[in-house]
Amino acid sequence: MISQLEEREFNPYYSTYISKAEYPNIVKGLQNSQKEFISFVQSIPKEKLTHAYAKGKWTIAEVLQHVIDIERIFVYRALRFARNDKTPIIGFEQDDYVPYSNANNYSKEELISDFQSARTNSISLFKSFTGEMLTRIGEVSGSPMSSRAVGYVLVGHQKHHFEVIKERYL
Repeated sequence: MISQLEEREFNPYYSTYISKAEYPNIVKGLQNSQKEFISFVQSIPKEKLTHAYAKGKWTIAEVLQHVIDIERIFVYRALRFARNDKTPIIGFEQDDYVPYSNANNYSKEELISDFQSARTNSISLFKSFTGEMLTRIGEVSGSPMSSRAVGYVLVGHQKHHFEVIKERYL
């Protein structure tokens, strides 16, 4: 929810994701989007999981694994910011993760289980943050980011990719 955040809390690049986070309460947003993930993945026909809409594009399974990978990477960032770690964090190349993810060999149940593990951890962590911890800012790729901005990015990032799957794959 972009209206909750100050400009200094995130790089404008993340506005697309943050604007899709519909819940002002980060924990509620994470909990509700966890249910949405499970329901959405269960609705995908099994034979579509390894479908890509064009040559060189990710399959649905790879998109879902990407959402899971981002969850883990960004929650690590939120933890560091909340604990007032001032060490700058370098970025990563998301496209380099996909060939090594093994996503196309996972069943829907395995993807759901993996996501549930990651998201349950995220929810637990965000529940533990005080208001002060949520507004602490760290540095990623030369830009500021607060712990709470990370929470909104996670919810919005998931929603963004579900929209892409619905529009281009199903």
